[in-house]
Amino acid sequence: MKRTVLLVTALFIVVPCLLSAKGRGEEIDNNEPAVLEFWTHEDPNRDALENKYIEEFMITHPGVIINRVTFSSKKIFELVLTSFAANAGPDIFNMQIEQAYSYITNDRVAPVDYVSAGYADAQDMTAQYIDGFLDSVIIDGDIYGIPLELNNWAIYINKRIFANAGLNAEVDYPQTWEELADISEKLTMRDGQNITRRGFDFRYPYYLISMVPMVEQLGGKLVSDDGKTAIIGDDAWINFLSYMQEWGVNGRNLGSPTYRNARELFNMDNNEIGMCLSGLYQSARIRRDNREFYNSDDWMVVPYPVFENAVNDVASTFYGQYYMVNADNSDSDIKIAWEFISYMMGHEEEYLEEVNIVPPTKKLMESEAFKNVPFSTVFVSDLARANVVYTAENGAKMEELIKEAVESVMLSGISPVQAHATLKVKAQELLNDF
Repeated sequence: MKRTVLLVTALFIVVPCLLSAKGRGEEIDNNEPAVLEFWTHEDPNRDALENKYIEEFMITHPGVIINRVTFSSKKIFELVLTSFAANAGPDIFNMQIEQAYSYITNDRVAPVDYVSAGYADAQDMTAQYIDGFLDSVIIDGDIYGIPLELNNWAIYINKRIFANAGLNAEVDYPQTWEELADISEKLTMRDGQNITRRGFDFRYPYYLISMVPMVEQLGGKLVSDDGKTAIIGDDAWINFLSYMQEWGVNGRNLGSPTYRNARELFNMDNNEIGMCLSGLYQSARIRRDNREFYNSDDWMVVPYPVFENAVNDVASTFYGQYYMVNADNSDSDIKIAWEFISYMMGHEEEYLEEVNIVPPTKKLMESEAFKNVPFSTVFVSDLARANVVYTAENGAKMEELIKEAVESVMLSGISPVQAHATLKVKAQELLNDF
């Protein structure tokens, strides 16, 4: 297993919650309560649920204090990186696996304590989850995370905005990326060059999840099957980058990474976005933010599009969020942390009902509760044609390189051919470094 040093970024930024996290190898005095720092990404629907579980757990474990702190999905990645570099990482944390994987390979995450988590052993734990979903957190037979959720993304549609543009969403919804661009053109409203209503826009921070599948549809790959070569299929990558250039301000001017997150605007139903890309959890957020819209028949979900000339029928990648435990803690704190995580995730149906996230246990995904969630069949169908997100120690850095390439063609006028050439060189260098 490779051992690389996590890059230190903004190491000397003052972060109050970072300073309260325990340092490497620090032991807790037996006469003092065990204080566990629990960092997670923002989700108001999940906040109430997990705060309730914390209260319940602390009542039955009077010697334990759990401090739950939330950050944006982007900020938590930066702060976890900085805190671990300072040997002051949180006791419990979760991020998307493509961001968290390097913590496993660098021995910063403790393997699951199966007994504390309520399992007989690794085989017993694996048997509880859908086939293959734990593969991303298994190294040398040990499991390093308990899943919070399984996610893949599809297209949410505001039927009111379609009707406003003279379209019937039930009939006119996009099935190809070309159709999506044409429909977006009909839905888009502008004040000069400034867009006041977008038809659709991408999930720009998440290039591995939302855009690599577009390349795969055209016959390309991020990395070869043997893991030795990066950016496979020159034409596929150039055609994908050409599509993104056309999407931007120097092309058809349909959207941009500089605009507000489309997924957040969708919930407001305020005539600013017609379609967005998101997971099953989005419907719970619509219910929270705009119950009138949620209870209406004015929104729907359709499958992830494919290119007209696609050679592979590939949907949005699927990925996992896993709760992980800091390996630098004392043995007793590690056991308590896994017991607590298992306690939370033992309420899988409540996570589904309240938050619309899917802990990927076989029991839950075969349940009537899951089948009754609006549009769950769309996500299950897309899951059958999806690949797992790129998971490697260099995953976060690889995503940054794709971001550079996409934004260079959209915002800086770089040609797709030049952007591809730069991406190919940098991605290969990154792959060689690992």
